[in-house]
Formats: sequence, C-alpha cells, structure tokens
Amino acid sequence: KGLLGVNVPLFRNYCGGLPGEIVVNEVNFVRKCISTESGQDDLWGKLICTNFKVSFIPQDAPPKQSSFKKKNLFLTVNDTRGKKKVLGSNQKLKFNPTELILYCKDLRIIRFCFDEAGPESAKKVCLAIAHYSHPADLHLLFGFEYQGRRYHESKGIPLPYHISGRANGSTTRRGLQTPIFDRPSDWDREIKRTGASEWRVCSVNENYAISQSLPEYCIVPVSLADQDLKRHSVYFTDNRIPLWCWNHPNGSALVRMASIYDPAQQKKIEQKVFTAITKSHPHRSDVFRYELDKNLPNIQEIQSAFVKVRQICVIDPFEESEERWLSSIENSRWLEHVRAVLKQSAEIVYCLDGKNASVILQEEEDRDLNCVVSSLVQLMLDPHYRSLIGFQSLVQKEWVMAGHRFLDRCSHLKKNYKEESPLFMLFLDCVWQMMNQYPAAFEFTEAYLIVLSDSMWIPLFSTFLFNSPKQRAQHLMDFAKNKAIPHGEDQIVYFPPVWDWSQQFSNKNQTLFNNPMYVGKGATCVQNGEVKTFRRTKVCNIHSFTNL
Repeated sequence: KGLLGVNVPLFRNYCGGLPGEIVVNEVNFVRKCISTESGQDDLWGKLICTNFKVSFIPQDAPPKQSSFKKKNLFLTVNDTRGKKKVLGSNQKLKFNPTELILYCKDLRIIRFCFDEAGPESAKKVCLAIAHYSHPADLHLLFGFEYQGRRYHESKGIPLPYHISGRANGSTTRRGLQTPIFDRPSDWDREIKRTGASEWRVCSVNENYAISQSLPEYCIVPVSLADQDLKRHSVYFTDNRIPLWCWNHPNGSALVRMASIYDPAQQKKIEQKVFTAITKSHPHRSDVFRYELDKNLPNIQEIQSAFVKVRQICVIDPFEESEERWLSSIENSRWLEHVRAVLKQSAEIVYCLDGKNASVILQEEEDRDLNCVVSSLVQLMLDPHYRSLIGFQSLVQKEWVMAGHRFLDRCSHLKKNYKEESPLFMLFLDCVWQMMNQYPAAFEFTEAYLIVLSDSMWIPLFSTFLFNSPKQRAQHLMDFAKNKAIPHGEDQIVYFPPVWDWSQQFSNKNQTLFNNPMYVGKGATCVQNGEVKTFRRTKVCNIHSFTNL
C-alpha cells in the first residue's frame, strides 16, 4: 500500500481554535456515517466549518472522544449527494443537500447526512466548505492570517524563532537545526561537508538578477566565472544555470541542469559546462548526462496514475474491490513509475560511485523530475541525508530552494488544476520503498513520511506554499508590510518553515518520528538479517531498487 494505508492522528488539538481562526458556518443534528451497511454506529453531532478546517463534534461524547473529534481535519470538498453535484469554490447550490461527502487529500472519505438538520443551514455549511477548500488567491490561505496574528500576539518574539546576535558575519537562527539555504553560509557548509574543494558559492543570482526560479545563491565550478554564467544563462530555460547538488568522496559531482533552447548555442555552452565539471574532478573523469524527460514518465502520466490510485482507494464499499486490489494498483501504473524512478536513480548511483564519473541530470525546466532523482541519488549515497535533519535539508535544498512548483503541483489554489502532479508524493513513496528494504538505514519512520506528506496540505508554514524562492520572498515581503511587521525581520520568524515540528506536535508524539532500529550514519545497512550497503554493483543496484 505504500504511503496510502496508515492514518496517524498526531496533529495537536487546538480546542479553542488557532489565532485568526473563525467559525464561518455550522449546522446541528448532523449524522456522521461510520458504516455503509447499517447506521447503528453512526454519530450525531455538530458540523463546523472555519476558515481553516472542518470539525465534527459528537453530541454527549465523553471528553476523550470529543477531544479527538475536534482535531484538525484538512479536507477538500468534491461531491454532495441528493441530486449529485460536484461542489467547487464559489459555485451555487440550487437544491438543499441531503448528504455531503468529503474527499480528503489524504485519501480519506468522510460522509455526513442531513436527515434532521435544517436545509438552509446544511446548504450554507456545504458552500462554506467548498469556498475555503480552494481559495482564488494565495493571500486568502489561512496561514497568512494565522502567522500575522501569531507574530503580534507574541510581541514579535515568537519562540523558538528568535534572532541571536551576529556571529562571524551571519545571523544565527536558534531553534531551527535544518538549514534553509537562503544564505551563502548554508551552501558553504555543504561544500565543506562533502569535500567539494573545486566548487564555490556563487551570488550571481542575488536579488534574483538572472533567474526568477533559482535561489539567490548556488554552487558552481571554480573554473566558471560569474560573467560567463551571466552571458550563458539567457540560453537556458528560465535562465536556470546548472546547479551543483552533491559531491562524492571520490570527487565525482552530481549536477542538475535545464535544457538549452537555442540549438545554435547548445553545443558550445554544453562544452563549457562539461569542461568545467571535468576540471572539478581530481581525475578529470568523463561526465555522463541523463536526460530525464526522455527516460522517465512525464508529469501528466504521473498525475494520471495517481488519480487512478486515488479512485481505487475511495471505492465504496471497499469490500467489493478487495479481490481486484492488486490488479487495479498494477493497472494504474503508479508502481511502474516508482520502479522507473528508482531504477534510473540506481543507474546514476553506479555511475557516480562505481565509475567515479560526474553526472548531469537534464530536464527541460529542471523543476520536477530532477528534484525527484537528484534527491533519491543523494539519499542512496550519503548517510547524512538518511538522518532526520539531513533528510529535511535535502528536501529544502533540492525541492524548496531549487524551485519545485509546490503551489501549482499541489493545486493549493482554485486555478491550478491543470498543473497538478504529485511529484513530491512520488518521491516519498520511493523513499518508503527504500526504507522497507533497508529498515535500519533511516533515522526517520513511516509515520514521519505520512506527516510530511500531510504538511503539504496544511497552509500554515512557508515550506510547501510557493513555486520558487523569489515568489516566497515577494509574498512574504508583502505579507510583512500588510501586517505591520518591522522591516528587516527574518522571514522565518514571522512565517516559519515546517521543519520545527514542536509547532505542531508534542515531544511525546515526535518520538514516533524516530526509528528505534536506526544504526547511525557511519554504519552499514541491515537487510533481511544481512549486512549490506548502498555501494554495490550496477546489477545489484537495479535489482534491489526495482523489484517492488
């Protein structure tokens, strides 16, 4: 089942609501359907829609049960039954609904019946849920209201995100261990950690002068001058110059690159890039290029497969499809895509580790499949990224700062359905497959992956809300101005990333993120009782990561 079969109710219980949260509509005498065969286990209570969540509070529930039912549910509305209408944002409802079905983004289905509820109240709460599920504008997402209120209620010192004094010319962010990669020092530490002595931190894109989708700082070969990067950037898609991802201890480098759209300049620029990467290798080894657009499924095929998986999971009643479960999953082609991505990643691992050769990952826009494959390759080769903090820094570096379009791919807004594609979910499923083959190699657990997946749909933090670092910086700058936040305040203070889990979970619940079998960064992996490592031959790599 991959990531599809487990619910972990970890999110903190905000009984009184979050700062800025208001009740938009509510309706009494609602029946929450528990069983499809009979209604004897159904619950009666109140259905509440706020500007953030949908809650159901059973009547006369014992305190413990009532508390659980008030936990936040992050839902989207797709259907009402009566005359059967798919209800979207800002749509009208011309009849009084008798039944509401919520199709959640975590693949749950929740059904409510309005047998005894007032018809007008039922209609209003349905329209309210549809309206707030997909707002038309980014600033209408609840996180903007919540973070503004939270900041001012804490008088501008929202722990743990307070700012300490400057040390060695840089601002230290106490309480946040995961690097954000929005400053040169974060990239410089990564160079030193991987021993990439022939690479340097480049500020050619400072203030997003070259590309709107790249981070302000990146790592490039020492032999490439800034003026050359500026001159050649105009020939790359969206001016995205090649980005260093990681260095192997043997000196080989992993680099990601967008396509060069001018055929007349392509050979000349590619030669420049290849030569610079070759010079960065101590043995001047050859550079291999992998064109992921040609080798892997496109974003439409991935989205289509995921839609089919989602349909399989929401078939009602589920018992009727149980015999066809495996064949239905196979026909969706989702696992075929997982296998293809892992196989490609394993081949690249062999190239870097077995052939001692540098690798360039090329994709037209360098913002989708490159994120998936570059992350998996580093996860396979570098034990640092299999620790909890290391994994979070990997996602921050290869997804958030590299400009993956989370806003579009997650369809946070009403207008982005055509751009939707679960690339990050595909990556997490690949990670889950690896964790099952190497259970002692990862510091984090399946529960952590599920929570991370759920965090994509929670509009409270800045990590998964935007399409690029520039969009994030611009929107948060406008947000700070609108909320009268002092100029120059660090953005992670007033709109923090998701990586400090104490914002959402108690210390007790966070222990579920830690794998008790984890053997540490320096140890080999244990699989089926045998000591193994990711550093193996090409044949073994492909066999291991593709026999799913």
